[in-house]
Amino acid sequence: MVAIRPIALLLTLALVALSPSSGRAGPPTSDDDTDGSLFAQSAAEALNRDFPNRDISFLLLDANTGHILASRWDHPNAPIPMGSLVKPFAALAYGEQHEFNYPTHICRGTATGCWLPRGHGNVDLTAAIAHSCNSYFRMLTADLNAADVSPVATRFGLDAPPRDTTGPQLVGLGNRWRTSPLRMARAYLELARRRDEPGVSQILDGMAESARHGTGSEIARTLPDATVLVKTGTAVCTHARSGAGDGFAMVLTPADQPQLLLMIRVHGVPGAQAARTAGQMLHRIE
Repeated sequence: MVAIRPIALLLTLALVALSPSSGRAGPPTSDDDTDGSLFAQSAAEALNRDFPNRDISFLLLDANTGHILASRWDHPNAPIPMGSLVKPFAALAYGEQHEFNYPTHICRGTATGCWLPRGHGNVDLTAAIAHSCNSYFRMLTADLNAADVSPVATRFGLDAPPRDTTGPQLVGLGNRWRTSPLRMARAYLELARRRDEPGVSQILDGMAESARHGTGSEIARTLPDATVLVKTGTAVCTHARSGAGDGFAMVLTPADQPQLLLMIRVHGVPGAQAARTAGQMLHRIE
């Protein structure tokens, strides 16, 4: 694994920081809790300078505290649809009802409602996360409703889905389940903290596989030696200038003990393409 140099700087600064919030356990709940360290200032300057395109929204968080290091996201507390980023939490809801015994499934592509026309073939939960297989998650949530998923959403700090949300709507297909970008980012931090809990390890393994061979593999083009966890998503566009969809990428690095979380949204592209931009951004702040 290649170390990301600012992480060491970030940890050093955390030891000498005078802020009373340093060392706080768990993520804060307000977007006002912004880190003012030298690394945060440097990262914000670099990302805004080198990625000025307003079609790119981003949140960079300290994975240990949940503090915002850098951001450019209009209304980060406003709920929006986020596509497949909700899949891990629907999967945990299914697991709680089935003793965390997840089925395998044959994805036949278009015939079984997947985004990949030829299909993903035989997949388990880890592979379904890695490739964001809609067919698998359609099967997994066929009998779930909002009441089944809401306890998991609440536990991870997400906005709960509307009461009449069912089936595929619970895995980000359509725009029924909305939550805020900041809540979603911190939910993934909580997911990483709970890596030893039932069901979570398969999800994190899927995110690691996504970075290697799945929908997040574009990150490897710019960070070939880094270990990262990635989940991508494509959602209904919520911009005033409407597009075909918005691509999301959630990246935690390094994979074994995340220190940084980068969440981005790119207007008018799929999630796999957003992952490429995320890799370029992380490379810039190495």
